[in-house]
Amino acid sequence: MKKHLTLCAALLALLATSCKQQESADVIGKPEVKVEDGRFTPEVMWGLGKMGEHAVSPDGTKLVYTATYYSMDQNRGNAELYLQNVDGKSEAIRLTTTASSEFNPVWQNDETLLYCRGTQILAMNINSKRETVVAENENGFEGFKLSPDGKSLVYVACIPVNRPENLDKLYAGLDKTTGRINEDLMYRHWDNWVDEIPHIYLATFDGKKADVANATDILGADQPFECPMRPWGGVEQFNYSPDGQTIAYTCRKKTGKEYAMSTNSDIYLYNIASGETRNISEGIMGYDQNPVFSHDGKRIAWESMERDGYESDKLRLMVLDLESGDMNDLTAEFDYGVSGINWTDDDSEILATVMYRGTDEIFSFNPETQAVRQVTGGHDHDIHGFQIVGKTIYASQVAHQYPAEIYTYSLDGDAAKGTKLTTLNDDVLAQVRMGRSEEHIIKAKDGKDLQVWVIYPYDYDSTKTYPALLFCEGGPQSHVSHFWSTRWNFEVMSGAGYFVIAPNRRGTPGFGTEWCEAISGDYGGLCMQDYMQATDVIAQDIKAIDPERIGACGASFGGYSIYWLAGHNENHRFKAFLAHNGMFNFDQQCLETEELWFTNWDLGGAYWQTDNPRVVKSFAQSPHHFVKNWNTPLCVVHSEFDFRIVASQGMAAYNAAKIRGLEARYLYFPDETHWVLKPQNSLLWHRNFIDWFDKYLK
Repeated sequence: MKKHLTLCAALLALLATSCKQQESADVIGKPEVKVEDGRFTPEVMWGLGKMGEHAVSPDGTKLVYTATYYSMDQNRGNAELYLQNVDGKSEAIRLTTTASSEFNPVWQNDETLLYCRGTQILAMNINSKRETVVAENENGFEGFKLSPDGKSLVYVACIPVNRPENLDKLYAGLDKTTGRINEDLMYRHWDNWVDEIPHIYLATFDGKKADVANATDILGADQPFECPMRPWGGVEQFNYSPDGQTIAYTCRKKTGKEYAMSTNSDIYLYNIASGETRNISEGIMGYDQNPVFSHDGKRIAWESMERDGYESDKLRLMVLDLESGDMNDLTAEFDYGVSGINWTDDDSEILATVMYRGTDEIFSFNPETQAVRQVTGGHDHDIHGFQIVGKTIYASQVAHQYPAEIYTYSLDGDAAKGTKLTTLNDDVLAQVRMGRSEEHIIKAKDGKDLQVWVIYPYDYDSTKTYPALLFCEGGPQSHVSHFWSTRWNFEVMSGAGYFVIAPNRRGTPGFGTEWCEAISGDYGGLCMQDYMQATDVIAQDIKAIDPERIGACGASFGGYSIYWLAGHNENHRFKAFLAHNGMFNFDQQCLETEELWFTNWDLGGAYWQTDNPRVVKSFAQSPHHFVKNWNTPLCVVHSEFDFRIVASQGMAAYNAAKIRGLEARYLYFPDETHWVLKPQNSLLWHRNFIDWFDKYLK
């Protein structure tokens, strides 16, 4: 976040110099990356910079963004701030050089930038690069927003979750105990024990110093609710009204078992003058989140799900007229979900990112006519977040062949391609020969169209044959798009010499509600037929794929898919499997996972509800019932701090494979989550991945 002023500028300069000298040994900079033979390897991937947040200056002339580079020796990354002109005619300038990451850049004015680092919110004059401290908080800041008039800011900080009095007395004199006593649910979430929760605070700001000491806890200091909501929420979950008098925020005002069973969050309006709060989405039973006011302050839009307990319900675009109270769903006749809402300057349109037929694109929604139009196109990229400045859209864009860069689009565009603005990784990618990516539309077993991405091997030669990998998507309701990831990276697989077959099977969004919802309660049904059909058809259509050298891999629901396919591989379609953090035993999963609404919706309820046909059908599809059919080498990967699908699932699957006498391998991470985020762990993950499949497919 920002900074506060010291009493003596000379002392500040001295302290800053001293700190930088102390930190310099640990500062992570842009590494020298040399690519061997044009091959994209895991090592090259981790040498790339990671584009983070970005913000355009108020006058529309300058772009600031964060970029993270990684050190294998230090086993961590570090984000710094970079600045460049939006005309694209000058190179980016590095604004910070510290051992601690900067994040959440916000323009105070055209010359002053606010941002977070450690326990501080800082301000920098971009011309002199001089820093001052705007605010400090012992426990740090998770993010903030500046009011439209610049006279206050709302920041995110955590408060501790206190033990109930009846339990606290048991800990008397036991300051070294590590025991945890719980009497309610949701004591852990995603990858953390719930020892603290985030709240939003309102602090006055005189342009130089934020009065954190007298900040107002908007939710109420005694309220045990989250804003932003864990585990994904950030500063997008709250916003100022244009007059700076109201704060809209997202909150699920539930705790314990009720929290674990429900997705019913709401949008609240907090009146700064009176301190009063009102719920404007009451009666909508699913997720309501990410409110954004129109520029004239008369309307507010947000993302909304209709059904409680269904975390993958369609995200509708709701608009409320704050004067009349009229509420409209602008996506009522649009069969796709939205995210990342932005109003145009004149409030005539609302732009949002849409998962659309295998890519993430920007669409425009007219609040008056409810007309919908596609703004960005090309079908060869994903857009992950954007900002509108006048008629220009600044979008963070990725593709199978490149990580995030900033691209510009015109607001008046008609499914147009963008113009690349930043060049964060051009020097490295210029040395790489990426495998090409193709879209294939094939017929599923039931005759419906099935989209499949096919990525070709590095240095593809049509006179040769190659092994292939079926990629099984997680979610289960997330789509296979033009994503870029340091875990599942199609170009790393291509660089290792593999075709990649990546179908948007039943259950993926972007192909209409019916297609997306076909998976719920039917994990072993059409979605599995789609995987097998995609493998067979693509292997037949592309003669360079050797049908005797096909493996399959996936994580989360994709890991479940691997375990299920392993039990239905009678024809030896697949010669090797790799499952990462997958569900193996549904009886375990039903009671071990932390977000109980997930299994309640997808499996229909708890396994003992044997009078419920949906429950009976769902639990009958658990992979552990089909271990007797396993006949293929299996590699299992799992992590200890995955609280969605706990590590015992992977251990049980591996043990089952060994007991069955199969060739098997178990890669366990005691310090990772549902993802593998630490650089050295990730590199081991990729080396193991390639080694395992090379052993059986090459």
